[in-house]
Amino acid sequence: MKSRLLKWLALAAGGAFFWACAKAPSDAAPSAAASTSLAATAGVTAPKPTFAPPTPKEYAATAAERVGVLAAGTGIAVGQPAPDVHAQELSGKDVSLASLYAAGPILLAFYRGGWCPYCNMEIHSLSVAYPEFQKRGVTPVALSVDRPEAEATLKATYTIPFPVLSDPDARAIEAFHLVKNVSAEELAKMRSFGIDLEAYSGRTHHEIAIPALFLIDRAGVVRWAHSDPDFKVRPSTAQILAAIDAAKLH
Repeated sequence: MKSRLLKWLALAAGGAFFWACAKAPSDAAPSAAASTSLAATAGVTAPKPTFAPPTPKEYAATAAERVGVLAAGTGIAVGQPAPDVHAQELSGKDVSLASLYAAGPILLAFYRGGWCPYCNMEIHSLSVAYPEFQKRGVTPVALSVDRPEAEATLKATYTIPFPVLSDPDARAIEAFHLVKNVSAEELAKMRSFGIDLEAYSGRTHHEIAIPALFLIDRAGVVRWAHSDPDFKVRPSTAQILAAIDAAKLH
């Protein structure tokens, strides 16, 4: 009798241990791999960023004596060939700058990004004045480090009638010597306003363009140029059109 009782107690203890071991994993927090697997199974994805442009802000017109002046160390001087850089169309397709000016003179406008209210106003102004550019045979072309998805939102918002190009790796702004490195302090301030540079460009370099304009003729030569690190001051549409007229492209 005693031996049978001991045997029964041993079996009971073994069963309790087995069930404790079997239950432990389900009570513990899931591992990172398990969480990833569960998220994938559930179809969970990271939320996509939104690129709604801010309300445009009016910029101050450049002083007459400053129109057509490049800030020190920036840009490509008048009379020099423009770098044949490549960028992306809104579809993501690669496009060369040379292929654009080969079809006719262009006004290449570097802007900081679709998150910039002053850039929004400039692009809107260029869009409104588009018929005047057409009369002069010049096509505006806007370019920033924003990825195509962000630029597509900007183009739709302002019904932009001219090309908007994406330069997420900052190769074009580097070639034109227009790199503005956003400091950690500036980055933090922008984030406090809800501006996520990395979401806009899809990169982590924190480089944006110094606002600038280049009139490039069919031969790829810069005929007029302007840049200014003060993003709140830019040539007016009237000043730009006057500069095009003075360049006598035809």
